[in-house]
Amino acid sequence: MKSYEQQVKDLFTKCDDFVGKSFYLSENGTIKLFVAYIDGLTDSDLIQESVIRALFQNILWQGKEGNIVNLVAMQGIETPDMKEVDKLEEAILEILAGNTGVWIEGYEKSFVISSKKLPTRGVEESNTETVIRGPKDSFNESLRTNTALIRRRIRDTGLKIQQRKIGKRSHTDVALVYMEEFVQPQLLEEIEERLTHFEIDGIFDSGMLEQMLEQRSFSPFPQIQATQRPDKAASSVLEGRVAIVVDNSPEVLLAPTTLNCFYQASDDYYNRVEVATFARILRYFASFLAVALPGLYLSVAMYHTELLPTSLALSFASARSGVPFPIVVEVLLMELAFELLREAGLRLPGRLGGTIGIVGGLIVGQAAVEANLVSTIVVIVVALTAIAAFSVPNEGFAAAYRILKFFFIIMSAWLGLYGLMLGILLMLIHLSSLKSFGIPYLMPAVSGEIADYNDKKDFVFRYPIFAMKKRPIFTVKSQQTRMKRREK
Repeated sequence: MKSYEQQVKDLFTKCDDFVGKSFYLSENGTIKLFVAYIDGLTDSDLIQESVIRALFQNILWQGKEGNIVNLVAMQGIETPDMKEVDKLEEAILEILAGNTGVWIEGYEKSFVISSKKLPTRGVEESNTETVIRGPKDSFNESLRTNTALIRRRIRDTGLKIQQRKIGKRSHTDVALVYMEEFVQPQLLEEIEERLTHFEIDGIFDSGMLEQMLEQRSFSPFPQIQATQRPDKAASSVLEGRVAIVVDNSPEVLLAPTTLNCFYQASDDYYNRVEVATFARILRYFASFLAVALPGLYLSVAMYHTELLPTSLALSFASARSGVPFPIVVEVLLMELAFELLREAGLRLPGRLGGTIGIVGGLIVGQAAVEANLVSTIVVIVVALTAIAAFSVPNEGFAAAYRILKFFFIIMSAWLGLYGLMLGILLMLIHLSSLKSFGIPYLMPAVSGEIADYNDKKDFVFRYPIFAMKKRPIFTVKSQQTRMKRREK
């Protein structure tokens, strides 16, 4: 049978980043040690100082006698983060994750030393969930950094972090972070069950895992919330939700979620009640504009001009004079042009992306108006729709409105205001049918009595912090008290 050294070297054939070296710990060459790791994923200085140098200094030079395995484990290797594994496959996975494998000739088990030094970004400010007031740090691509950012905010032994590997080839580390006292056991069981429902070659971002965990994959509305902000993740964990941290992804998944969660920004809780409530009212109003404003304009301009004051109707008519296209074609052209500009702005590097978005929009809009291809009213409607969509604090949720607005345009062009109302009704029916791990998606607008209507204190109108004494519906009922006054 091949030695462990030969088996490991055979597995890493044609892998130039593999480093494997044998050492003799006795002068007569009877005690042989094999060390293996991946260059670029491992802290080589740690291996040199805490393993190689320490072994020779503590065992070979001092000439100690005794069980060589105990000497290596207890006295030779100067690092506390070491473990034994029974199977060679487990040791190989650890090496591929950035750790170091150590084998003693004649000993059946393997030693694994934690020596990860993975290439990653530092902790930076989030570029998708910016806040005026509040912490500026955000998650990065390192799983351990992300769990540490949550642990830093919740210094409680009740915070549990369960880690597993997903992906037949990628073996991506995925961690479930939750408060043991607050999380509902059936929620945790359901998440763990869904994680085992599929087998896939690799998971490279939390977005892939999100699609695998969702119950209604063809819905435009996300049923799992994604965030780059550690304070939001920590706050959600204290509400009884589960944070799903995926290695190599800067976004953490939060489950379960409701529609209301996507309208809550982190700085809502750091600002005064009046400011936060006003901002939320604006966001809900902006959502209506983002999805329904083009359809509303089409309905009124095509079918229901009698609803407009005479002066405004004449203004619409004069603005459209000379435009050769029907109103619906005009709106669709401008909406598609804006989506193209937005996509181009996202793909272009750095500041050039923002420049092409602003300048391109002005040039295209102005040129289209001067060429009588579109009217100025349509340009204003499309611009307001875009601004409203950007006001929604969650990009994944705002993308659903960007898609649905085309559905509302078609319905309004077909049936006018009746089509618009029918579209809104169909959207509400769809939202009412959605659930996120058993929680109604429209909570607390529906089924508010389940939580004794306490969740409405953090709905459109945000109550003061001292008034929100109960945790949301996600928490175990026996642990729903979040705050109480101390007795003197």
